[in-house]
Amino acid sequence: MYHMPGQTLAKTVAAAALSTTVLWCGMAQAAELVMFEQAGCVYCQRWERDVGALYEKTDEAKALPLRRVDIQQQKMSGIALASPVRFTPTFIVVDNGREIGRITGYSNDNAFWGLLDALAAKLQTAARELNRI
Repeated sequence: MYHMPGQTLAKTVAAAALSTTVLWCGMAQAAELVMFEQAGCVYCQRWERDVGALYEKTDEAKALPLRRVDIQQQKMSGIALASPVRFTPTFIVVDNGREIGRITGYSNDNAFWGLLDALAAKLQTAARELNRI
C-alpha cells in the first residue's frame, strides 16, 4: 500500500472498514470511485502522477474500483449526481449508481487519501442505514 509509514495503520483500518461495508451489503462491485477528468487538466495529471499510478494496488481500489469519465460525458455516466460536475478532477464515490459524496479538485496525495477516508466512512454509514430498512 502506498502511504507514509505514520499513516499506514490508519489507512489500513479505514480500508478494512470500507471493504467490510461493501461486503456487508453484498454488493462488492456496486461501490466505485468515479473520476471526472478532461484533456489538458493539470491537476488531473498531478493526481495521476501522485496517486493514479498506484491507486489500483491499494486496499481502497479493492473496495472502490476507479472508473474514469470525461467531464463532457457526465450525463451518460449512469450516476445520479447530487449536482453537475463543474471542475476537474472531481472524484465521486458511487454506490448502486447513486452519489455518496465527492472530492472536488486535487491538491496533494495526503489530502486526497484523507478525504477519501472520510467518504469511505460516509459509505459505511449509508450501508448501515440501508441494512436497517
